[in-house]
Amino acid sequence: MEFLRPASWEEALAAKAEHPAAVPIAGGTDVMVEINFDRRRPDHLLDLTRIAELYEWRTGAETVRLGASVPYTWIIERLAAELPGLAIAAHTVGSPQIRNRGSVGGNLGAASPAGDAHPALLAAGAEVEVASVRGSRRIPVEEFYTGVKRNALADDELIRAIHIRKAAGPQQFSKVGTRNAMVIAVCAFAIALHPDTRTVRTGIGSAAPTPVRARAAEDFLNAALAEGGFWDGGWTITPSIARRFAELCAAACDPIDDVRGSAAYRRHAVSIMARRTLGWTWEALTEGGARCA
Repeated sequence: MEFLRPASWEEALAAKAEHPAAVPIAGGTDVMVEINFDRRRPDHLLDLTRIAELYEWRTGAETVRLGASVPYTWIIERLAAELPGLAIAAHTVGSPQIRNRGSVGGNLGAASPAGDAHPALLAAGAEVEVASVRGSRRIPVEEFYTGVKRNALADDELIRAIHIRKAAGPQQFSKVGTRNAMVIAVCAFAIALHPDTRTVRTGIGSAAPTPVRARAAEDFLNAALAEGGFWDGGWTITPSIARRFAELCAAACDPIDDVRGSAAYRRHAVSIMARRTLGWTWEALTEGGARCA
């Protein structure tokens, strides 16, 4: 196994073009597990730890540009106001050591359905900036996942940054695991309220071959909130609306039975998380002053 150590982004892209099968490594929290268990034995590892720009972020008027190697710990400590849903999800990632090394870019590269960052990125609205020697492009995050542990990267492309909409309203993330820490999600759910556009977005993890949005649930809830005047009136969301939203979120799942949980359990858990997180975010939006419709 050959170890490639580019000193700049341009050198990294050139190395990837010359060795398309090279596996990028930065935090190594996923790659090293696969290598240690002999699940992957690449001819080349492409070390990105010397690329300083991958550890940078920039906050704009509407979005945060997050370098691919920015650790979860930095998101928790420095970007919780701009990216609250992602910061909550980052709290659930592994151990402190893993949070100090792991990154959203690595989560995207692995493209595991159980990746903790994915639901929050879907709910917030994100684009993945990728590049090669041929140029760069942005991929909407919901189009980035193409299958189980597969993504939309071309063989010569690397993830450079993630562009995430700054929170305009409350966001939440919930995760079910077999224990409270150091665990792969049995299923996960994220929700983000966008009062500026009067829309709600969702993200579901570990309950389908890829992370997914519950689009039918979003459409239903967006219509119900608009027709009922909830955004203007600050009304409490009725139990029937919350229940139907939860049902549609569960229906968006396409889970499997495995050692961590059954398909039926995953659907049920997603429905519970959807109802609860909707309640939490809506209560936060109305600051406890909601009125009964």
